[in-house]
Amino acid sequence: MTLQFEILIIAMFVSASCAVLGSFLILRTMAMMSDAISHSVLLGIVLAFFIVSSLSSPLLIVGAGLSGLLTVVLVDVVNKKKFIKKDASIGLVFPLLFSIAIIIISKYAGNVHLDIDSVLLGELAFAPFNRFVLDGTDIGPKSLYVMITLFILNSFFIAFFYKELKITTFDKSLSSTLGFRPNFLNLFLMGMVSITCVAAFDVVGSILVIAYMIIPPATAYLLTEKLSYMIVLSVVVGILSSIAGFVLANIINANIAGSISVVCGLFFLIALFLAPENGIISNFRDRVRKKWQFSESLLLVHLSNHEGQPDYDDESRIDHLNQHMLWDMRFGEKVVNLALKNGNLLVSGQNLVLTEKGREYANEIKKDTV
Repeated sequence: MTLQFEILIIAMFVSASCAVLGSFLILRTMAMMSDAISHSVLLGIVLAFFIVSSLSSPLLIVGAGLSGLLTVVLVDVVNKKKFIKKDASIGLVFPLLFSIAIIIISKYAGNVHLDIDSVLLGELAFAPFNRFVLDGTDIGPKSLYVMITLFILNSFFIAFFYKELKITTFDKSLSSTLGFRPNFLNLFLMGMVSITCVAAFDVVGSILVIAYMIIPPATAYLLTEKLSYMIVLSVVVGILSSIAGFVLANIINANIAGSISVVCGLFFLIALFLAPENGIISNFRDRVRKKWQFSESLLLVHLSNHEGQPDYDDESRIDHLNQHMLWDMRFGEKVVNLALKNGNLLVSGQNLVLTEKGREYANEIKKDTV
């Protein structure tokens, strides 16, 4: 297995591990929790370093994990205050912890190689150099096995608690009534998010962790309204972003994590515009369709109201629509053509005549508005 292929596989498993959980963060309006954890873990790393005085000690990962869990607990505590919303509670907690870490580094660790840029941006290219050696045999990068394990754990967690997570996400009150303990499940979910962020943070840095945790699920959310499909699509989008971003980074000789993040954003923009039901283009088409449908309904109701009245000949004239409907002639002609196409009108000389279908349609509209 070449180093290039190992980098790509690691990125794919990081994306899959993050995307599985990210779907629930999006639906619970806690998307920025990944941002909070991936930044606040720096405090745990710094404090653990001062205890062990070694950048290679596994206790740094333990410290990062504890810091992530501290963030989750503090956000949950602050969030319980009714006047503080979820996003505000996240915004209150993680800047504090991250700033403390930055102050400690600048004040007491000036001679230690704790590179803030590397922490934030990460460098996937270095991930394969930390090898897993078993009985003298090199069996691959440690980070690959860590992320495969995490992906399996996250997948089992979602599969095992799928029903409970689904109910607590969409109807917290019902979940309490059914005895699902939503607060416990939320802390469990956030604990898994914290562990995943810490492990991924060590491999790819803060920025890509946030991108993987938020953007693929947000993209999937635009493409489907079914939770199970959303989770699967999140993983697929994350993996495709990893592949395309890796290729882009090699073509333009750029940072891999940054390139993957950009591709994640591009996939989201494509979905934002082209999603069949929730995309900008489909919404625009839907608004245009409803505009013409509403205009046709107004015309049919207008003709129905005057049908059988002495003024019907005048009110139903095509060339008088600009007076009675306040439409310009061009717009009026388009509405008439639409009604003709739908079989709701007939033209008799200069007058419009309702068909039986159009009369029934107009009567239904008037009943609905009573």
